Amino acid sequence: MPDHVILAAGPSLADATYETRYAATRAVSRAIAAPLAVEDMVVQAMPDTSPTKWHLAHVTWFFETFVLARFVPGYRCFDADYAFLFNSYYEGAGDRHARPERGLITRPTVAEVLDYRDYVDAAMARLLAEVPDNAEVAQLVELGINHEQQHQELMLMDILNLFSRNPLCPTYVAVSAMPQEMVAGDATWRFFDGGLYDIGFDGNGFSFDSEQPRHRVYLQPFALADRLVTNGEWLAFMEDGGYRRHDLWLADGIARVRADGWGAPLYWFDDPHDGWCEMTLHGKQPINPTAPVGHVSFFEADAFARWSGHRLPTEAEWEVASTDLPPTGNTLGQGYLRPLPAGAGGHDQMFGDLWEWTASPYVAYPGFTPPPGVVGEYNGKFMSGQMVLRGGACVTPDEHLRATYRNFFYPHQRWAFTGLRLAKDVR
Repeated sequence: MPDHVILAAGPSLADATYETRYAATRAVSRAIAAPLAVEDMVVQAMPDTSPTKWHLAHVTWFFETFVLARFVPGYRCFDADYAFLFNSYYEGAGDRHARPERGLITRPTVAEVLDYRDYVDAAMARLLAEVPDNAEVAQLVELGINHEQQHQELMLMDILNLFSRNPLCPTYVAVSAMPQEMVAGDATWRFFDGGLYDIGFDGNGFSFDSEQPRHRVYLQPFALADRLVTNGEWLAFMEDGGYRRHDLWLADGIARVRADGWGAPLYWFDDPHDGWCEMTLHGKQPINPTAPVGHVSFFEADAFARWSGHRLPTEAEWEVASTDLPPTGNTLGQGYLRPLPAGAGGHDQMFGDLWEWTASPYVAYPGFTPPPGVVGEYNGKFMSGQMVLRGGACVTPDEHLRATYRNFFYPHQRWAFTGLRLAKDVR
């Protein structure tokens, strides 16, 4: 396997043509799948995940369904049955295979799915060459590119979850050199005045519909920690009985702890010879106490914040704190594929490393209206029961780093690259 892979296309693509950006994005997905054996690509580790093969086919179906079938006269689908197999959740696009059973789809084969990608890529290249100035095509291609980039992150999440269930602790890709590590001292605080602030996307370029409209919020004075919570701090929480103290947990959280037997972050295990270790995309690794703790649920993050005497930030507080900072960090383009200690590689952790849980539910902004048609199902239908995360992670495509990006997961989910930053009120 390669020692170090750069999987992102790079920031220079921001001003490239759609033809170039489309081709580069599609190449990244193939690069993510490249280290895998066929056997790795067809297995579904749990109902929340999907096989790599399914991801590669689904993002292709997206372009075929929402772009080619609409804008290419007489377009012939590669296989009409793929619409049922590879539709994810678009009710308006027809019936679909049950999500928990995607790992049972042994056919089409991986080779046939790759042929499907080639077929759609060739048709997309012809379309983009013929209608370079069609605004509606451009809008849907932009959405499709960002959709595939989201699935690139999901692919890596799902690969890690799959490999974590293998007793051999297989390595997805090895990294021979990491940035010089910094020793994480006590967190310091960044203070912000209370008052009225505008949040939400209103700039140039792409954003998802849920990032809009821009609107005004009132905030009390607050402070945010200057780094993420570390593994060492989480070990102290565990040693203090953090997973056993019901006074720290929300009711649904302690119920989940007891039902699922949580006693540490997902992918951690206490090795009889090596002590606490974690499963990573680089295989089994010893816990680095200075690196940020990852793969924790909202319930765990909230309990830790309460244990520490602080709280989680709201999404508005996080956005206000990040707005004037450069949206750069340890992302997919860096190729490290794991969170780094604060300061390593010259990054300050506000963007990249780990998605940061906030205390805010994923709900519509005032005045939000989903787009018309089937693509309107992209975000709005999920605005119930989930919590917002901000900032991006070490597996997030570089183009997705912006202060207004709203990621969201259910509060019990842990397989995403999720961590936390503490906040506190200022009196």
